[in-house]
Amino acid sequence: MAAMHSPADAPDKALIERAVTGDRAAFGALVERHYDYVYRVAFRWAGRRAEAEDIAQEVCVRLAKALQRFQGASAFTTWLYALTINVARDLARKTRSETAKAQAYGVHALALGEAEDDAADDAAGELWAAVRRLPDKQREAVTLVYGEEKSHAEAADLMGCAEPTVSWHIHEAKKRLKTLMRPAGES
Repeated sequence: MAAMHSPADAPDKALIERAVTGDRAAFGALVERHYDYVYRVAFRWAGRRAEAEDIAQEVCVRLAKALQRFQGASAFTTWLYALTINVARDLARKTRSETAKAQAYGVHALALGEAEDDAADDAAGELWAAVRRLPDKQREAVTLVYGEEKSHAEAADLMGCAEPTVSWHIHEAKKRLKTLMRPAGES
């Protein structure tokens, strides 16, 4: 009789198949295995721990239902990246909408005094803060290529576009970042 393997030892595909049928241990193992990846992507996107945690938690909540739609045509992490970015965008839209509503009613959102991550004090932190000010597609391309160390081809697959489009987004992002990173008073 073969020994029973723990869910943590199973490959993603097996965990996904088991999780879809309601196996909570398999779902838990899948979440545990990929939570750090989801959080890292969320943090690079949002730039704040609290927002990254909110995004990661929401991904875990949505993952239970979304797993049923996973086709296996791409790597699980590729699919999970797309889910994470979609959740990040949804939460950002919700936040912008709530802020706009509050301002429309004359209520100003109060800053909670949450400090940016300590990394914001160094040059890399300043750079990532500037990246978060880029348009979504440029931000996503930079995050994938420089933050997640994906090739332009891999980034294109994740973004659902052509490789030259990723290259163009990176090029445009670099131009914009030069302007954003220029010290005040310099032209």
